[in-house]
Amino acid sequence: QVQLVESGGGLVQAGGSLRLSCAASGRSFSSYDMAWFRQAPGKEREFVAAVRRSSTVYADSVKGRFTISRDNAKNWVYLQLNSLKPEDTAVYYCAASIITGGTLRASSSVYEYWGQGTQVTVSS
Repeated sequence: QVQLVESGGGLVQAGGSLRLSCAASGRSFSSYDMAWFRQAPGKEREFVAAVRRSSTVYADSVKGRFTISRDNAKNWVYLQLNSLKPEDTAVYYCAASIITGGTLRASSSVYEYWGQGTQVTVSS
């Protein structure tokens, strides 16, 4: 089964950058859609970005600032966060879903596996 472990979170000044990593177990990493979600205190879980091989989709709030990528040889997925804002402060979660066809989706309900999250705090 797939196990996910996030890393790279921390405290950063507004306007700064951060790179999050997600290490995945298993032999069939390339057969999974990978995504990042985030959840701020008192708010619901929010979609951030997803990747299927080379296809990507982003939330409007992060377009042009965040970049998702993956390294199938290493079973890693990354999220590059640039031009960070205080409203980006949240726990960021890595998620995975086996590819069964259809479009790359932003709904959390289609993702079967989740990491424990990594905290990103952006100071103003």
